[in-house]
Amino acid sequence: MGAPTRIAVVGGGVAGLAAAHRIVELAHGIGRRLDLTLLEAAPRLGGSIATERTDGFVIETGPDSFISEKPAALRLAERLDLRSRLIGTRDADRRTFVVHAGRLHPLPEGFLLLAPTRLAPLAASGLFSWPGKLRMALDLVLPRGPERADESLGSFVTRRLGREALERVAQPLLGGIYTADPDDLSLAATMPRFLEMERRERSVIRAMWRQQRQAATAHTGSGARWSLFVSFDDGMQTLVDRLAQSLPEGVVRLRSAVKTLVRADDVWRLDLDGSTLEADGLILATPAHASSALLASTDAKLAGELAEIRYASSATVTLAFRQSSLPRPLEGFGFVVPLVEARGIIASTYSSLKYAGRAPAGYVLLRAFVGGALQADRFADDDTAMIANVRRELSALLGINDEPVLTRLHRHPHAMPQYRVGHLERIARIRARVQTVNRLALCGNAYSGVGIPDCIRSGEEAAEALCSAGGELSVLSSQF
Repeated sequence: MGAPTRIAVVGGGVAGLAAAHRIVELAHGIGRRLDLTLLEAAPRLGGSIATERTDGFVIETGPDSFISEKPAALRLAERLDLRSRLIGTRDADRRTFVVHAGRLHPLPEGFLLLAPTRLAPLAASGLFSWPGKLRMALDLVLPRGPERADESLGSFVTRRLGREALERVAQPLLGGIYTADPDDLSLAATMPRFLEMERRERSVIRAMWRQQRQAATAHTGSGARWSLFVSFDDGMQTLVDRLAQSLPEGVVRLRSAVKTLVRADDVWRLDLDGSTLEADGLILATPAHASSALLASTDAKLAGELAEIRYASSATVTLAFRQSSLPRPLEGFGFVVPLVEARGIIASTYSSLKYAGRAPAGYVLLRAFVGGALQADRFADDDTAMIANVRRELSALLGINDEPVLTRLHRHPHAMPQYRVGHLERIARIRARVQTVNRLALCGNAYSGVGIPDCIRSGEEAAEALCSAGGELSVLSSQF
């Protein structure tokens, strides 16, 4: 058998871990020797995914779940023998609330992200004015919009459903996903199915009605299904730990920041601050701005395109209270806060209601989200001010005034890429540039999806792009 193939993966978040795991799977499948190195600058793996377990509480520092509709994460969990560790959300509490005029209003039943699928709950809702409700119903008769290269999500929702639909539901719900300004977000890059609905059916509401009926028919008699959001019984760290355990000993190198990299003599040379690593193939699973800096000397145009992908910062503040501190029982999984409400948080999740086992009996665990593109000034607060601000908001909205028994704050600076209008065109240009750089692949949340399944898929595709079926390194580019 020939010499080992040397592959370096830079970045130990979930995308980099998925890429490394897939490379090992492919190598085992063809019986090929392999020299794999995963380099992570931090002292731990997982990136924004981390779980603290203390005194019966399960505290997520970053994502608390993944979406089951995208299959990559579920498939990986199966291959890692983690299926028995998966848990769905509690059925009885599966509701979301929206803050309006200082009060929590339930999102009307059947309202899916941007539009209603049932008119009766919409008509009965106190979340919208009657002119706002009628404006949403106007979508049923409005003509298709003009064909265009791209459109902001804010423009699309306002055009189809009106300003209230945008300000009171779409902006806060999508703000929780992308921490972004919907007037900057690319519709084609973030919610392409709604664009397709308009093109195919003309009316978004009518298209969603049809989709709901088809889904109900398809799942009749099909047995148990996962809830929309899925986690692990002991927290999301379970996935990170199992991925790390699946890699051969010696593959992972923590506290190993790549200072520079150079492509020379058909080999990648990585400077690790005092030592050098050589690799035949390279996967960059770092944020776009970090990948840009590393590739500046290799391809200035590629580095420039990557640098144009902007990021937002956010933080989570987790608080635990005794059940007796609540003036009334919590309902649903939490609430979102529209920007027009001018409050100090963008959302709150009731972690102990959303998933079983997140808090001991007699306690509740809540998590608030701060910052994002529309409230960057809030992220700039120091820790004391940020926690005080969250407690004021929970007091005003939930009536909780007692001291928490546990407080945790976790910051995620420049962690969420902003898929601005024109994002898909930029990704096409990035893909074209990568095709000119042999044995390079990019992966992560900057390209074609910010969720955990998207990151896993991009990592696995990056691995497959470097490893051909015959076991040789292929001269392929990244497949985002």
